[in-house]
Amino acid sequence: MPVAERERRMSRPYGGVFVARSRIMDGEDITRALRRMAHEILERNHGSQELILIGLQTGGVQLAHALAATLEDIEELEQHSLPVCTLDVALYRDDIGIRPVIPEEVTDIPFDLDSKVVVLVDDVLFTGRTIRAALDAVIDFGRPRMVQLAVMVDRGHRELPIRPDFVGKNLPTRRHELVNVTMDGVELGELQKS
Repeated sequence: MPVAERERRMSRPYGGVFVARSRIMDGEDITRALRRMAHEILERNHGSQELILIGLQTGGVQLAHALAATLEDIEELEQHSLPVCTLDVALYRDDIGIRPVIPEEVTDIPFDLDSKVVVLVDDVLFTGRTIRAALDAVIDFGRPRMVQLAVMVDRGHRELPIRPDFVGKNLPTRRHELVNVTMDGVELGELQKS
């Protein structure tokens, strides 16, 4: 059975529980990776003046807020806080009709994206299809000057020509393995039917 079909059958709403086999990063590793990524973002963009961070629902939202706080801390921002938006790409996916579409999270982009530098933030980059959907969705909110991608884990297995600009950890995986990212760490495991 193809991996995508296996994940569809075992993910919501069908059920399944993530079972961790190994811990790859702990909370301190996540904090260090966020700080390094923040420095890289500031260096590439010559500061944070034109940045808008967009966390992809659901895994990228908490990371986007943590990345924004780190950027603000490094730049010692007091009056200007970095805008952090959220985006649910469910209705932009190219697998509608193949897998259940559950747009249940909030898209909140109250800023004009025209001429801004948008940094999409997600927890794990796998096939690239979620990022392709996010790019389509972002265009509905304006025409950014540039779109960059920050991910905590790049696990490989790309199906589209998409690569991250900022990576917390490159983690080669098997296609059937799953990666779980939280602010407490990164775990490698698999879904098991509940």
